[in-house]
Amino acid sequence: MVYKITEMKVGKPLPSSRIKSITAQLLASMAPNLLLLDLGMAISFATIVIPELLNSSSDLSLTDTQASWFGSLSFLTQPFGALLSGPLVDHIGRKKATFLVNIPHVIAWILMYFAWNVPTLFIANALLGIGTGIMEAPINSYVGEISEPSIRGSLCTVTQLFLSIGVSGMYFLGSVVKWQTAAIMSLAIPFTAMFLVIIGAVPDTPVWLLSQGREEDALKSLCYLRGWTTEDNVREEFDKLVVYSKSLEGCVVCWKENKLDMDCDHDKINVFKRFFVKFNIIMLCKETLRPLLLTMLYFTFVVMSGLTPVKPNMVNVCSAFGMADDSNNIVVMVGVITLLSSIVVIGVIKFLGKRKLGISAMFGSAVCCAALSVYANYHLADSVFSYDPSTFPEEKSLVPLVFFYLLTIFNGFNVSWVILGEVFPFRSRASAQGTAAAWNYVVMFLGSKTLIDLELNFRLTGAFAAYAAFAFVGTVYLYFFLPETEGISLQEVESYYENKFRIFADDWFINKFRKSKR
Repeated sequence: MVYKITEMKVGKPLPSSRIKSITAQLLASMAPNLLLLDLGMAISFATIVIPELLNSSSDLSLTDTQASWFGSLSFLTQPFGALLSGPLVDHIGRKKATFLVNIPHVIAWILMYFAWNVPTLFIANALLGIGTGIMEAPINSYVGEISEPSIRGSLCTVTQLFLSIGVSGMYFLGSVVKWQTAAIMSLAIPFTAMFLVIIGAVPDTPVWLLSQGREEDALKSLCYLRGWTTEDNVREEFDKLVVYSKSLEGCVVCWKENKLDMDCDHDKINVFKRFFVKFNIIMLCKETLRPLLLTMLYFTFVVMSGLTPVKPNMVNVCSAFGMADDSNNIVVMVGVITLLSSIVVIGVIKFLGKRKLGISAMFGSAVCCAALSVYANYHLADSVFSYDPSTFPEEKSLVPLVFFYLLTIFNGFNVSWVILGEVFPFRSRASAQGTAAAWNYVVMFLGSKTLIDLELNFRLTGAFAAYAAFAFVGTVYLYFFLPETEGISLQEVESYYENKFRIFADDWFINKFRKSKR
């Protein structure tokens, strides 16, 4: 049996307040947007540093091995921050977390600017990674919880747009200023995000405030988020949030055993035992594990579908392919294309839906990686190695450039981070998002670090053949298991994963096939 998520209208504001409601939600999401802008600059910073320092004659220089580690180090440390972010957000709230998570990046950008040797570079990059990981839960939890179902997809996509702006902005800075200057200029972003929190532009989410027993503050927050409106206009939505919040109160053990009306003495259990019991109930239940598996596999396929593993060494990879343009210009264009792709997603996601968009993007990435693999096999010499500029071909071609740009477009269409903000229940949302994000960064580290090994053993043709294989398998997986969540309330998504039957996506072909088996 296949189950379909159906739309549930929640707290629709009066028509006259629609623009104000959207404006309020956009304003509230600006600080998380700036976090993603800073995050985009951080994850792309190695791309502008490595070409300048690789085997450089200056006092500060990186060998091939050091460059490989520098390009992937932030991905290695990001999981530690991501795992910390969930408990941090649940304990102090989304608002305070949005302020505090900027601190590691402030320290990292200052260290990067004053870096006097390789260890300092590595420490700064490790801090960038930790800070990036800590940012994940506040961003995804906050935007998902403040937005109405009808605009949540677009609002989450706008948030991802800022990530693209950060990436393209760093690539642009790398083309016009030294990397040290780019680092110190990046300080403006976390300081601005912290300022927005200080002036009160970022209210805590109503559902978190309700979970803390602060009903009056939750109502004020909801009024703010729905366009600075009156309590009467949000009463229906607020009452439903209160009912949902009440279902989360009390002992989770009794809740799981359907014994909420009985006296409870579970708070007398040893604190460590109680922690593991709660962990088992909240994190290991099917409504958490099912979406967790989905997001972790989705991240794996997106990361290993070609573009992410080559980003730290993108300048040299483009030169190794003999692309018909200066490699630094290509890097800037990649940032611009990523930005434009994110803008397109905002426009089409409401009409096309996340499911079709995600599957199409994955399949397009697979085709592009396969094409680049075939080109490398027939047109590049066996001696070509992206970490050795002396092996780069003199002949230039438009073919790899076109497919590389197409790969960038399809990569920009992926909706993995949007899905991350929607599919988890409130009890486990922050921790599960942090876990999925941590896994994403582990895969990013493995993908970036193994590029040099794939090249040494199988050349560029083998590396991109592997990326194509990941993307093709990812296309099949998403087709069967990625549900459509566009326009659906978070409570409805949660109940979808609570179903006791195995969940397949609602799709005409799948439905037809399953009916024929009955």
